[in-house]
Amino acid sequence: MNKVQVIFKRELCGYFATPLAYVFIVIFLVLAAVFTFEVGGFFERGQADLQAFFRWHPWIYLVLIPAISMRLWAEERNSGSIELLLTLPVPLWQAVVGKFLAAWCFAGIALALTFPMWITVNYLGQPDNGVIVAAYIGSWLVAGGFLSIGMCLSAATRNQVIAFVTAALVGFVFLLAGFPLVLDFVRGILPGVIVDAIASLSFLTHFEAISKGVIDLRDLVYFGALIGFWLAATAMVLDLKKAE
Repeated sequence: MNKVQVIFKRELCGYFATPLAYVFIVIFLVLAAVFTFEVGGFFERGQADLQAFFRWHPWIYLVLIPAISMRLWAEERNSGSIELLLTLPVPLWQAVVGKFLAAWCFAGIALALTFPMWITVNYLGQPDNGVIVAAYIGSWLVAGGFLSIGMCLSAATRNQVIAFVTAALVGFVFLLAGFPLVLDFVRGILPGVIVDAIASLSFLTHFEAISKGVIDLRDLVYFGALIGFWLAATAMVLDLKKAE
């Protein structure tokens, strides 16, 4: 695990060594504020809660998280440094986990910087802070899901633009699977069991449950299994590329 920590620290420090980290954080905070106050009608709703804030997180992540994940392996492959990394006495799975945890921690830092929103609703009223904590956890889990998908697709190509586009497309599919319009459409042509199975694969289905303050073990297992699957797929892709 010490090697995981070394890679984690190297990657996390690497984010803040370039303008990318600061640009991402600023854009995330601006988009979160715009969607909360302008699009979400925070003041018009007349309620001291952060439902308008968290509702848009999956859609913001759909665009911003691939911008983080696209460089995780594509940049290493394009620069040729991946060969050096894979020849070091570091198990492949530890390199994958270390990189993922660094990116996930960075996303968590950006999310934590939205704390003024939390302070604002507590100043304006008496919100259910337990629900807000649960929603923050759910939001971070969604970010981890998007990151794991993007990381795998980044490992499959040396082109960061391709990694970004494919990660956004796959992430969009995972969002659409739980979108009410999509479910209403497939409900008319498919059995209910299949419709429920499709909905269970969606980020939205599990995130909405957690954001209501209900942290169900099934939702945690879903995100854990999803992240684990895509990290394992990343290791397999890298192993295949190493053999080429």
